[in-house]
Amino acid sequence: MSLSVTLTAVPGVPDIQNGDDLAAVLGDCLEQAGLGLQDGDILCIAQKVFSKAEDCIIPLASVTPSAEAIKYGEELNKDPRKVEIVLRESTRVVRAFRRPDQNTGTMICEHRLGFISANAAVDESNFGEEDAAMVLPRDPDASCERLRAALAARFGAQIGVVMTDTFGRPWRLGQINVAIGLSKVPATIQEQGNLDAWGRPLQVTEPALADEISAASGLVVRKNGKTPAVLLRGLDWQPADSRGADILRKKQEDMFR
Repeated sequence: MSLSVTLTAVPGVPDIQNGDDLAAVLGDCLEQAGLGLQDGDILCIAQKVFSKAEDCIIPLASVTPSAEAIKYGEELNKDPRKVEIVLRESTRVVRAFRRPDQNTGTMICEHRLGFISANAAVDESNFGEEDAAMVLPRDPDASCERLRAALAARFGAQIGVVMTDTFGRPWRLGQINVAIGLSKVPATIQEQGNLDAWGRPLQVTEPALADEISAASGLVVRKNGKTPAVLLRGLDWQPADSRGADILRKKQEDMFR
């Protein structure tokens, strides 16, 4: 059992450009900081650097909004071109609303990857381009696996990688980092059947390990600090063939649909 862990924001990460080799860039930064990688280390990497490296940025000038996007744009006071990107990234709009005190409204969507989030995780901030929108990588798990395999080979260490993004949560204020892509890191830890401290069997306990790690990484990251990579060291965990989707609740268990 881990009694302590360390979280270190990897310093010196440059602005990532389309086509950059993330493993080479981050590996160099780790070495220059004297960190390296050890067995059991987990790297939490912000989604934006993957999206930038994989050319997931869409110029708004290239987008022709559909009639549906124009309708939502008028109702929510949103750029219909951005709405069109949101719709393309979504399998459904869960709810769209604009409160009287809001300049622009919000679209709560089910992303093509299954996540429920505002605006299908389409973003316009913190990636250095004007009149453009950023979308999630096509396959976050595959992106994590490529990065993990390359860094594991470079440093000769068994590691895990988590891709994080910032989501709000129902009925709670603020945002936290959550896991949207995984390589070797368990999505959850199934404690059902184990005993608690008083010897009673656990019935439903299933810690969301990947989300706990992601949220913890946010403690050492600043939105304006250009620290998209966090090294977590000291955690006791076992590698698993998990996917980001493994943390999603099954639709038949959704009591709010």
